[in-house]
Amino acid sequence: MPYRFIIADVFTEQPFGGNQLAVIPDARGLSDQAMQTLAREFNFSESTFVLPPSDPAHAFRVRIFTPGYEMPFAGHPTVGTAAVLAREGLIPRTGQVVFEEIVGPVLVDVDVSDTRAFARLNLDAEVKYAPDPPSNAAAAAVLSLPEQSVREAWFASVGVPFTFVHVADREAVDAAALDMAAWKRDFEQSAGPSLFFFAGEAAAGSSLYARMFAPDMGIVEDPATGAACVTLAGSLADRLPEAEGTFTWQVDQGVKMGRPSRIEAAAAKRGGRAVRVMAGGAAVIVAEGTIHVPDGL
Repeated sequence: MPYRFIIADVFTEQPFGGNQLAVIPDARGLSDQAMQTLAREFNFSESTFVLPPSDPAHAFRVRIFTPGYEMPFAGHPTVGTAAVLAREGLIPRTGQVVFEEIVGPVLVDVDVSDTRAFARLNLDAEVKYAPDPPSNAAAAAVLSLPEQSVREAWFASVGVPFTFVHVADREAVDAAALDMAAWKRDFEQSAGPSLFFFAGEAAAGSSLYARMFAPDMGIVEDPATGAACVTLAGSLADRLPEAEGTFTWQVDQGVKMGRPSRIEAAAAKRGGRAVRVMAGGAAVIVAEGTIHVPDGL
């Protein structure tokens, strides 16, 4: 049976930058196995499958698959799917919609014109931290960096777990290379098997420079990781002395791998804790077509 797909580059305003995403805008009739098979065929970091919502007050149910498994939540698929559906006329071009994802309802702000598509996810969630964070030595080893290049490392999640590593400078980010033996020893079974590492000051309003390795997801390197950026924004907001307010960071990712991405990450803080995390950016549609799914898959 034929299914229409659309490919978008997300967190970029230029075609062939950002993070690639395949969207099936009408996935009715596809089995779980078929969705996983199609995600493996597209072989992007994630692909999304759009279905009718269980709650009629919501816009759509969105299922997100890596080439290896289904994700409870992810940033660039949420943002990119909203931009695609708005372009298709399936949701309003401006305003707010709610997507149903495994993590729960995700509010998305949409602002799409004939010349630019922008979307921002809003997730009401507190950052969860795992105890016993990795040592600086372990974080440095897995990134093939000298220990003095690592400022701090910690585990955190708002639905997808990451190890965050704050490194000394942009040069250290670019110099990093995944040491698989160190990853298997110290991180494969840890609270954060995916590694998001960044340089820049933690103060609100700062620009951060980042990369992400996710061997657990079958991703050698990800050019833009919205789920990591919202978690990082929540983590950094939690550390600020202010008890209330909304705080933003600009994250540039994917530069080293030739797919520059820009993510606007933010967190709203109430009563001393981040209670809402946000990530927004532009998206560009670059291709569309039809893929044929065999009966019985």
